[in-house]
Amino acid sequence: MTLSAAPRTSCEVIETRADVARIFNIQRYSLNDGRGIRTVVFFKGCPHSCPWCANPESISPKIETVRRESKCLHCAPCLRDVEECPSGAFEHIGRDVTLDELEREVMKDEVFFRSSGGGVTLSGGEVLMQAPFATALLQRLRRWGIHTAIETAGDAPISRLLPLAKQCDEVLFDLKIMDADQAKTVVKMNLPRVLDNLLRLAEEGISVIPRVPLIPGFTLSEANMNRVLAFLIPSGIRQLHLLPFHQYGEPKYRLLGHEWTMSQVAVPTEEEIATMQQMAERAGFLVTLGG
Repeated sequence: MTLSAAPRTSCEVIETRADVARIFNIQRYSLNDGRGIRTVVFFKGCPHSCPWCANPESISPKIETVRRESKCLHCAPCLRDVEECPSGAFEHIGRDVTLDELEREVMKDEVFFRSSGGGVTLSGGEVLMQAPFATALLQRLRRWGIHTAIETAGDAPISRLLPLAKQCDEVLFDLKIMDADQAKTVVKMNLPRVLDNLLRLAEEGISVIPRVPLIPGFTLSEANMNRVLAFLIPSGIRQLHLLPFHQYGEPKYRLLGHEWTMSQVAVPTEEEIATMQQMAERAGFLVTLGG
């Protein structure tokens, strides 16, 4: 059950600060968000409307309050208060952190970064909604010699994206629906800007790894993959991550009281995934499943 929610907010208009950010999770010991062992910081807020989103708690930029039925004692009356709930059934999703606090938190894992060649990845939601803070954080981490990365859909003015990307050793850049009209309608994305931004990062010498979610009915098609490959080949980029659709996010929708519209969609078959992988490999790409 969601007790607070907010509409989606464009990356252009959200009010951000360089010293405070809103996050909803810090995931340690991750192996799928860049090289080595990584600590992933999930920023709260996303301007897009991907039906397949596996992190619905990331969408609203507001701090949300939810109730976990499995913990609820069904007190009467219920105060619906996180601090007063005797069983911890009510909890906040999202919290505000300062630069100093988050730097200290992620640097607790420094030994794992050093031993594995890993580092810190900023994810979301959409990290570009809080770009000033993210840029300042990565600047600090790079001074420690920490490998840095972001995960982004790249749909923001280049003036917001480029300073952040320049603080990254790696940019994991999503390419989703490759038809501009459908991208605008389905996921509220400015595809021409996204593609221009990816090329600009590549021209600047930034290490960009495109990632394509394989979503039945949206991106899992030879037509969409052909558009991806036709766009990337002239750029000189030769790495590609394929992210098969899964149903792992469904319990989060129930927790938030939201409908999971993809509940009846089957995950891609091995044959469907192999077809996409073979298309990319034949075009000269080094393909990673997941990542």
